[in-house]
Amino acid sequence: MDREGRMVCLKDIAPAAENNINTQFIVLDKGRTILEGRNKTCLALVADETASVHFQFWGDECDGFEPGDIIRLANGIFSYSRNTNLVLRAGRRGAIEKVGEFAMVFVETPNMSEITWIPDTNRSNKYVQDSVISSHSRIFPPLP
Repeated sequence: MDREGRMVCLKDIAPAAENNINTQFIVLDKGRTILEGRNKTCLALVADETASVHFQFWGDECDGFEPGDIIRLANGIFSYSRNTNLVLRAGRRGAIEKVGEFAMVFVETPNMSEITWIPDTNRSNKYVQDSVISSHSRIFPPLP
């Protein structure tokens, strides 16, 4: 759902500084959990029927979701993480919940985290796709 209450496809997300992404996706793969001081994070590859993206879990979310889980994200944000990679995440104002498992159509390409984004010359607060770094996730190799 967007601001008007509609669900957004992953292929339609773009980097932003505000929590406004409402979508649903399946977790395809999870990376290892990383402890940074008192913060625990985990990166995952998630997808819907239009695209995939890297999703960042925080704290207890790292242990609460597994590959095959279908998740609904409310008020998510697609922005750069500390290590300068674009990730989708719930952020402080967003929320995620498991709504099912295993039964969802998905594609792995394009991976929205593997695209270079540049400021839109017509709208200073928006970004547009510049180039594709990789058609798939370089962190999570394509499934066989």
